[in-house]
Amino acid sequence: MFRISNTVVGALNILTLLLGVAAVASSAYIHIRGGSDCQKVLQVPLLVGGVFVVLVSALGIVGALCRVNVALYAYLFVTLALIVGLAFFTVFTLFVTNRKVGQQVSGKGYGEYRVADFSHWLQRYVVNNKNWDEVKSCLMDAHVCQNLALNGGRNNDSLIFKHLSTTQSGCCKPPVYCGFIMKNATFWEVPKKGPAVNSSDCTTWNNGEDKLCYECNSCKGGVLANIRNQWRRLTVFNACVLVLVTAIYSLGCYAIKNNRTDSRWNHRKTPCP
Repeated sequence: MFRISNTVVGALNILTLLLGVAAVASSAYIHIRGGSDCQKVLQVPLLVGGVFVVLVSALGIVGALCRVNVALYAYLFVTLALIVGLAFFTVFTLFVTNRKVGQQVSGKGYGEYRVADFSHWLQRYVVNNKNWDEVKSCLMDAHVCQNLALNGGRNNDSLIFKHLSTTQSGCCKPPVYCGFIMKNATFWEVPKKGPAVNSSDCTTWNNGEDKLCYECNSCKGGVLANIRNQWRRLTVFNACVLVLVTAIYSLGCYAIKNNRTDSRWNHRKTPCP
């Protein structure tokens, strides 16, 4: 008799197998059709991740539905390693995103961020000189500074930002403390007496659409704030996935037990004389 745990494990792995195939197909599409630099960054992770998911799912399907315990043991070993990895990554994300950052700009409704407010790991591996060129390319490809929604007149005091993401706040305008005069969404005028504060971000700002404040520390801080927010959501998602994978692992253990029982039963059966 076919067991429920075998059926559930097999069905779940068929779904993950389809997801793995979709990831490989997406990687192949980017390779064939090309894309932006930001999309090309995803090509290798999609391929490697997709192939990994396909192979592991195949082990689960063969082990659960075809009752091959060797494949099921291998599947459970990988699943256990995945549980440990997810648990470690969840704790790690909590560790690197636990600092409170950002200062609310009074009356403006958006925050400004400093790189120094974030964990050293994020500073070292996200906004270093090598990675920042890729991040900046992605920001330009996404046109983050071309869709600023504005209400009000041309006067800076009456101009109200409808909404600014942390990235737009840091990359699409000079910091408020510079004291620049806003002319439109991305064009700011330096006062005749110069910036209000002697800061590298104030001198780095450029009204060119491909310049703006992409090289500013405030832009890097805004990107880090966005990553922090996304990682906090990812932590919740990881916790849910961890519960699901643990449940699948438990079902896999029951499936192995079922396979053994059925194997002994079939071995004991003798043909009728």
